Amino acid sequence: MGSFPLAIAKAARRSGARVHCIAIRDLADPAIEQEVEGITWIQLGEAAKGVAAFTSAGVKQVVMAGKVPKDLLFRGDKPVEFDATGSLVMGKLEDRKDDTILGAVASFMETLGIEVLPQWALAPELLVGPETLGSVRPTEAQEADIAFGFPLAKRYGQLDIGQTIVVKDRAVLAVEAIEGTDATIRRAGEIAPGACVVKVEKHGQDPRFDVPTIGVETIRSLVAARASVLAFEAGVTVVLDREGLAREADAHGIAVVGVDPERLAQEIQ
Repeated sequence: MGSFPLAIAKAARRSGARVHCIAIRDLADPAIEQEVEGITWIQLGEAAKGVAAFTSAGVKQVVMAGKVPKDLLFRGDKPVEFDATGSLVMGKLEDRKDDTILGAVASFMETLGIEVLPQWALAPELLVGPETLGSVRPTEAQEADIAFGFPLAKRYGQLDIGQTIVVKDRAVLAVEAIEGTDATIRRAGEIAPGACVVKVEKHGQDPRFDVPTIGVETIRSLVAARASVLAFEAGVTVVLDREGLAREADAHGIAVVGVDPERLAQEIQ
């Protein structure tokens, strides 16, 4: 689940909130235990146990922080075993798109009187505006790739398949699907070095889940793929460990830039 849950837990504690965490075994960082008042560890699919823990703790608001790899739902060697509550929620799905699954979970929470907050609600400072992070700025050719890739990524996101595409010389090298952002970046690296990674918010994205998120691990994926630029949608993307991300990017000559979609659209015209 990465560092996002840790950042949210720390922000909640700073605000004076009492924090109880439902953590998924083998996915959540054990360090989360040090950042919360109470924690309940569950296996993926143990929905009833999680609900019982929240009810017992008197939880009234929740934040879905982190990401469950969706490919776990399709593994034949170790399928997810849903309990009765989980099966009830999953059984009503029209499809298994990210927004459909997470929307069903959020709706179920709300039937229990638990409000699901936007992922960044407790830490709005994690949202970054239209600026360059670090000292490396994109070249003119790289800016052309950003201008080319950004609107394509937005259109692609309308299909609720992924948030990221990778381009070079105004050609698309890879698009994100079920494998996730990091795997998409590394796959593009097998085709060509020096690419531009573009990450955007999906059209009509519900801020309660699956907001675009980048961090140091994202930069490390760019390094492994020999990519040169990370462009993200400004104002809606969560940036984890901003200073660490900038240091890592600078160390490898990677430009990281927040893109204002309205300004970009004007420049393209």
